[in-house]
Amino acid sequence: MRITVLGKSPSWQDADGACSGYLVEDGDTCLLLDCGNGVFSKLRRFRDYVEVDAVVLSHMHADHVLDVIPFSYALTYAPRQQPVPVPPWPGTDTPARPQLIVPPGGAETIRTIVGCWGNAALVDNAFRVSEYDVADDALQIGSLRLRLHPVPHFMPTHAIEVSSADGGGRFTYGADHSPTDQLRGFADDTDLLMLEATLPRPEREGPRGHLTPGEAGEHAAQCKAGRLVLTHISDELDWTWAQAEAQRTFSGPVEVAREGAVYSV
Repeated sequence: MRITVLGKSPSWQDADGACSGYLVEDGDTCLLLDCGNGVFSKLRRFRDYVEVDAVVLSHMHADHVLDVIPFSYALTYAPRQQPVPVPPWPGTDTPARPQLIVPPGGAETIRTIVGCWGNAALVDNAFRVSEYDVADDALQIGSLRLRLHPVPHFMPTHAIEVSSADGGGRFTYGADHSPTDQLRGFADDTDLLMLEATLPRPEREGPRGHLTPGEAGEHAAQCKAGRLVLTHISDELDWTWAQAEAQRTFSGPVEVAREGAVYSV
């Protein structure tokens, strides 16, 4: 199983960067976890978008979902997707229509967004849209098995574990969350733990919704993760400092996510 970082910025993009998006490949199965602003163009560097089997969204914040919209336009209007020949494409009766699996209520949120300019059915027509139920044991997408688990954020959000049906390691993506015990048990002994490290210091007021690098290290230590990758982190933050902060609280290997980085488990 290969995980490629397409975008790792927080809610504002790095220079020439993208927000949250992670390509997971296992044999012939191709999965996209989150699809924030800028992710669709990054995806095209690594994989043909018509080969994506499914997009799974951890939560409905803009920096995790907005590029579902250009993805939908490509699936709708790209020459290769048309029923009649459009040079150099021969036309097709079976255009690609990947799954889009969203949190409860997420489908209506997307319809509301695209409905603002009178195209409420855009995403439904481009994707096979469904909402996941975290009470289910797992989602099966080709050879990949996904488990989801709620984590505390400013809106309903879910950590996602991905493993291969053919065996091998486990990859756990924490999505966005405040300090929590919710990952214990769910992410215990995961081979690769990818956690957000948005903040240089804890929020000064109001409810918490994000982690510092040191807190991400603490969570990795609690879960006994094999290795930790810090993500959802700005290019304006000193990455050497962030890595050192996580290493202060976690004794395993620590990396800061970079676009194009590939991890195998």
